[in-house]
Amino acid sequence: MDPAFDEFLHVPARLSIVALLAPADWVDFGFLRDTIGTSDSALSKQVSALASAGYVAVRKGQDKRARRTYVQLTPVGRHAFRQHAAALERIVALARMPNQGDQGQNDP
Repeated sequence: MDPAFDEFLHVPARLSIVALLAPADWVDFGFLRDTIGTSDSALSKQVSALASAGYVAVRKGQDKRARRTYVQLTPVGRHAFRQHAAALERIVALARMPNQGDQGQNDP
């Protein structure tokens, strides 16, 4: 396995979260929830896990109507995401390479 492959980050919900956070600054919790298509509690659990690992920062704020939660990818999280994405790209590249032993043979 590629050493940059991050088993913790590869959990689909976590990977979806960091992928959405990567191009942004602070992202509203509700936007994450709606875009990923999950519940508040499921998203909260994954955001907490990512925060405990140092991959995201969470900020609570208050606007005129409601209390808001915002999430941001930390430098550690950004680095982990880039490394993991590169590992996935390498895995896919290997899968696309023609198998040298199968050249000239027909599949049954």
